[in-house]
Amino acid sequence: MKAEWNLKLLYASPKDPRIEKDVRKTELAYKAFAKKYRDTETYLKNEQALLRALQEYEALNDQTVPGSRAIDYFSFRHELNSFDTEAEAKVAQLSDRLTKAGNEIVFFTLKLGTIEKKQQGRFLKSRRLAPYRYFLKRIFLESRHQLTEKEEKILNLKSLPARALWIGGREKAENKRTVLFEGKDIPIAEALNLVQTLPVKRRRMLHKAAMGTLQEIGDFAESEINAVFTDKKINDELRGFKHPYSATILGYENDEKGIVNLAQTVTHDFKTSADFYALKKKILKLPHLEYADRSVGIGKVKQTFTFKESYQILREIFHSLGGEYSSILEHFVKEGQIDAFPKKGKSGGAYCANSYGLPTFVLLNHVNSFNSLMTFAHEMGHAIHTELSKSQRSLYQHYTMSVAETASTFFETAAFNTIFEKLSDAEKTIALHDRIQDDISTIYRQIAFFNFELELHLKIRKEGSVPKEKIAEMLNEHMKAYIGKSMKFMPEDGYFFVTVSHFRRPFYVYSYTYGQLISKALYEKFRADPSYMEKIKEFLRAGGSKSPEDIFGDIGINTKSPALFKEGLASVKKDIARLKKLTS
Repeated sequence: MKAEWNLKLLYASPKDPRIEKDVRKTELAYKAFAKKYRDTETYLKNEQALLRALQEYEALNDQTVPGSRAIDYFSFRHELNSFDTEAEAKVAQLSDRLTKAGNEIVFFTLKLGTIEKKQQGRFLKSRRLAPYRYFLKRIFLESRHQLTEKEEKILNLKSLPARALWIGGREKAENKRTVLFEGKDIPIAEALNLVQTLPVKRRRMLHKAAMGTLQEIGDFAESEINAVFTDKKINDELRGFKHPYSATILGYENDEKGIVNLAQTVTHDFKTSADFYALKKKILKLPHLEYADRSVGIGKVKQTFTFKESYQILREIFHSLGGEYSSILEHFVKEGQIDAFPKKGKSGGAYCANSYGLPTFVLLNHVNSFNSLMTFAHEMGHAIHTELSKSQRSLYQHYTMSVAETASTFFETAAFNTIFEKLSDAEKTIALHDRIQDDISTIYRQIAFFNFELELHLKIRKEGSVPKEKIAEMLNEHMKAYIGKSMKFMPEDGYFFVTVSHFRRPFYVYSYTYGQLISKALYEKFRADPSYMEKIKEFLRAGGSKSPEDIFGDIGINTKSPALFKEGLASVKKDIARLKKLTS
């Protein structure tokens, strides 16, 4: 089995002559489409002409795969080694070229957005255009925030220097850093993962050292996050978005009122997360918790989970849900589409990356822990969702982030519950604690992040910029809000704002909460009736062909009902009560 990315699935080497040929093919494809449709508006009025234009627009997805392959190749090389300056430079160069090439067709969706409303209605009711109905519906909905073609091109071009290069610079500075601990230099990502595995004194020491390392790049991170947030402010003002989170919610195809209600519902229930940490303090027999203790377990499941063992466990679990799920996992390991282990220079965390028409890649930082196994299951949930969505036409293979997190957390939950039943009673107590802790992090912590982001965006918009000390202080206050009085915070704790990549993807975090609570509903239906897995497969195959509300509505989940989210929160309360009883 392979545990490293096989980037030869994309190219033989960075010098592969196909790279330039592929980029050129993409540039020519954009130019050809632009030449054909830029100076005509027949498709804005005629149904048959619009159908033909949409078919050719969709065909561009296939014609521009070569360009995506090129930029993915160098992006992945840089993800594996931040010291690869050649790859970093190539990403910047290709991003510039492909952004300019893509700008050639910006006019098309902008023009679609100018179709007068009565004609929009006729097109949306057309049987011929039915395959493109949802695509057109989204275009018409988002058109109220679109700018002129020239302005859209400017915003596309400025995203590299105003956002991407800032983020890349901060990541590079971070990935080059190591933490000196007990005589060893440990990569920062590995150190942050290691904290939760150590005894109390050692983990607090390592946490303090890691925060000190993050503070060392605090000045740069301060400039970076202010620049990125200011860039978003400019975009929002130009596009007429009312709130800092409005663009994200629209882009994720959710209802804004519903998501604001979700954030408020969880925030009003922060007592539940505070109760958990009060119980955790009692179980650990500590006078108080510190931030280093936040993710620590109350014991260890005796078994360690190597990457190979984790693969074998997940293969069996996925097969019990459906043979095609285990087949996807087997294929990924066989072909080298998973990079498993942490190393110096490698990007931290875990994710699943995919581009249309290309292999999907999963990045992990596996350290043989139970949490590593759960992360593996989570990211493979994304991968399975991606592979099954390929049954959709190319315009609808990409799914929204809120839907994505539902899929990943469902497979993670399935893995947890299967393994849980095989544990001893003592280990079940430990694992139950860890599951609750994960729920607290995925539901309550992400909404605390949402609240922090909102406050920081508003403060930067009002004051122009916010110094690193204040950013750290604000983040600490929002962590206190959901953790409660059981934990003592140090000023340096708030400097983990440096390393949270999600803060650079505005309000992305709510999708975790949304996905976790809906996945709980899906799993309860599956547990009550295993045949419901066929309905879940419908959701996994739906891609982005409908809104999240409609995708889930089709399989019996009403995401517009406040009761849905409250039921999910109630299940966390029940688990806490069960843990309290087991440990009393």
